[in-house]
Amino acid sequence: MVCNICAKNQATVHLTEIIDDQITELHLCEECAQKKGAQMESHFGLSDLLAGLADLGTQFSKTKTEAVKLKCSKCGLTYEDFKKVGRLGCGECYNAFKEALAPLLKRIHGSTQHYGKSPKKVAKVVKAKNDLEALKEKLQKAIQKEDFEEAAKLRDKIREEEKKNNK
Repeated sequence: MVCNICAKNQATVHLTEIIDDQITELHLCEECAQKKGAQMESHFGLSDLLAGLADLGTQFSKTKTEAVKLKCSKCGLTYEDFKKVGRLGCGECYNAFKEALAPLLKRIHGSTQHYGKSPKKVAKVVKAKNDLEALKEKLQKAIQKEDFEEAAKLRDKIREEEKKNNK
């Protein structure tokens, strides 16, 4: 399929817009998509989308006025600036805005934990390690709830997994 704009290159980006049950499809090559992306961001505003999502049912413990005061100690970006720009300033911003970002990331990605791709050889080891960590977290929660029967089961499961991993 060729690009709808330049009609020269192979389309690699496919956009579908649905407005009032009207479907419009746009097929773009990478070069035209980059140009169109800049136009779309200025028109629709990625920052507006993120700001809207960030304000949707904020569930973090700080009030909105406290959230406005959040500031990254490394780059100086404020939470309000993040909402306007739609981009974080540095890696430390994730820690500075952790409470505010967690619900936003959960809504956008479905999880606050990143599980990326890994080589097939390593995947089993990484999965086992992640499963073990998840079991340990469940154990801690069971202990906090004083559900000692569940904690004992989880403890035994953890020991079993550790034995398997050490072989």
